[in-house]
Amino acid sequence: MGVGGASTAPAVRLSIIAVGKPRRLLGEAIAEYELRAARYWSLAVDIVREEPARSATEVQVCEREGERLLSRLPSSATVVVCDECGRDFTSAQFAAWLSERRDSSQDVAFVIGGAYGLSSAVRERATLSLALAPWTLPHEMARLVLAEQLYRAGTILRGEPYHKIGSRNE
Repeated sequence: MGVGGASTAPAVRLSIIAVGKPRRLLGEAIAEYELRAARYWSLAVDIVREEPARSATEVQVCEREGERLLSRLPSSATVVVCDECGRDFTSAQFAAWLSERRDSSQDVAFVIGGAYGLSSAVRERATLSLALAPWTLPHEMARLVLAEQLYRAGTILRGEPYHKIGSRNE
């Protein structure tokens, strides 16, 4: 499902492919930031069904969810998995990284796993592993953090005042 975006959206397309629908309050916050991010990026969000864990092992759950995630990945996109052990970026560095993708018209697909994380097959498909925090986040919170950072990156690249921290921490 497309989130929208301004008619002046750059050629790069960003996708968020995540496991599971968020609960109502987090869902509202996620929707708000995804809508804000869509002002700066052509943004699509694709949610795959969570695998019930009642009669499956953690590995089986990851593999089944991983198959669903892989089936939704755009074939030519740079795949970025969100993982607490991934690469750290400041907000300004993340904005610069996205700007490089935009300038080269390289689509990016961000992948957020479910309760048991990501399968090895999804991790192997990734070009980059991105840390959204040094902690393990529930997939709903990871999606909120990612959406907010996509919005923040857009404001940084346009020189808008949302990102107030400035160069002292960046």
